[in-house]
Amino acid sequence: MATSGIQAFLDLLAEHGVRHLFGNPGTTELPLNDALVTDDRFEYILGLQEVPVMAIADGYAMASQSLGVVNLHISCGLGNAMGMLYNAYREGTPLLVTAGQQDRRLVAEEPILQGDMVAVAKPWTKWSVEVPRVEDLPVLLRRAVQTALTPPTGPVFFSMPVDVQLELSSELDFSPIQIPDYRTRPPVESLQRAAEVLLSADNPAILAGSRVCERAATADLIATAELLGAPVFHESGTTHGRLAFPSDHPLNAQGLPLWSPEVRERLTEFDVVLVVGMDLLRHYVYFEPSRAIPEHIQLIHIDEDPWQIGKNYPVEVGIIGHTQVALSELHDLLDQRMTGERRARCAAKGDARSAAHAAARQALREQADRERGARPATPLAMMSALAAVLPDDVVVVEEAVTTTNTSFERLGALKNTSGYFGQRGWTLGWGLGCAIGAQLAWPDRPVLGLLGEGATMYGAAGLWTAARYQIPVTFVICNNAQYQILKIGAKGMQLPEALQDRYTGLDLVNPEIDYAALAQSMGVESHRVDDPEELAERVRDRGFGGDRPVVYEIAIDRRTPGRLNYG
Repeated sequence: MATSGIQAFLDLLAEHGVRHLFGNPGTTELPLNDALVTDDRFEYILGLQEVPVMAIADGYAMASQSLGVVNLHISCGLGNAMGMLYNAYREGTPLLVTAGQQDRRLVAEEPILQGDMVAVAKPWTKWSVEVPRVEDLPVLLRRAVQTALTPPTGPVFFSMPVDVQLELSSELDFSPIQIPDYRTRPPVESLQRAAEVLLSADNPAILAGSRVCERAATADLIATAELLGAPVFHESGTTHGRLAFPSDHPLNAQGLPLWSPEVRERLTEFDVVLVVGMDLLRHYVYFEPSRAIPEHIQLIHIDEDPWQIGKNYPVEVGIIGHTQVALSELHDLLDQRMTGERRARCAAKGDARSAAHAAARQALREQADRERGARPATPLAMMSALAAVLPDDVVVVEEAVTTTNTSFERLGALKNTSGYFGQRGWTLGWGLGCAIGAQLAWPDRPVLGLLGEGATMYGAAGLWTAARYQIPVTFVICNNAQYQILKIGAKGMQLPEALQDRYTGLDLVNPEIDYAALAQSMGVESHRVDDPEELAERVRDRGFGGDRPVVYEIAIDRRTPGRLNYG
């Protein structure tokens, strides 16, 4: 029986378990949308612009730990989506990004919209391909999905000419999409050497990244940290997208700063550092000294991606393997080799670290209490008020870096590690859509999207999608009417006008945007709030557990700090 290219595309994805397609269509995608009219295996989630479409798929794929499938319009739609594609590439999100291409019979005439989309998408994908014949579509689709889902995971791009979508063929291979078992065991010798170095250390520490969460290795990380009595630092906010270690654990030493001097200062006391599941390091702005890792530190680096090991800093031991498998086996080796005397020393060090971390959390709470009466609200006062009402299973999506400032983590407010999503690519507009996608993946968990006002405007069209499909995300828009991270960066760079608090193009005023009215115009209930305690009460009573989206806008202190404090 002859089958069309687009029907083969849908059949293979449905058999693989794909249930949602995220898209914004154009003429070259109409065969897909037409086929979906009578295909109840999929729910098509429409976005009004490619930024929210990509971000929603991104959040869905990260939360569900499955393939996110995006359908964009030809060259112009892909162009609009490129910023979000960059985010997904930096995150390693497994996305199948598709677009229609002009009919091959028309290409020689250089028609409108046609372009070399494969070349455009290639730098920010693991693989990029255009289907040359309908008979090639199944094998190329299987290859694309396998590439996206095999570590190091990441987005792929799949271009389908209109005539390939419509062409019929009886010679299509419908073998199912299969993902190989990628749990690669690291070499025993490298694990043994890592154990030796850690057991000989006087003062070890652990740097943990997003891939710990994504490979379900948090329990193994906790066990290893407790055995060593070692503090655990999360990767810097430039790459810190998922929560590797519980924020309320006594050994949580909070996140690394964004800048080299502060990172170096935080790490200088340690002699051995175990790095696991993170890029070492991805800096934001150049500062002297340029090398953030002190030269005396011996590094042990575990990662599934060989490219990350020794990329920027030489390592004493580099271990290539599945994050969870490697951590589990390293822990067992440490446990077998650790003497009673060593256990006692590690336990004492762990107790001292835990006491220091508890004192830092208490000091932060007391600072938040002192700031509660300030209006506009200070970032810490707002975050502290919200921290008090977070359910244990909450999902938090953050895209308001100067307001959120890792405060939930520093306060020990996040009780689960799976439900945290932070910006990794820093292309604005991601957070609003990511929260919608996470809620689609986890309909039974409360989702809180914490957004800056600038970031909101990049992805605001996603509010329509939330209203259209009644996706019950609670959005809090933190409004300080400026691109404050840029002001902080300018001050850090010692730019002369910035040091005098004079800026061009960094303030969102004259006119200021009414975000509550904007949300209402797209069918989302919204409110403006001044008091952090009132905000927290509204979020607790109306937001969490509701059956529709809601937006709260709160005015935030507009003063610019010198640098962000990450703990």
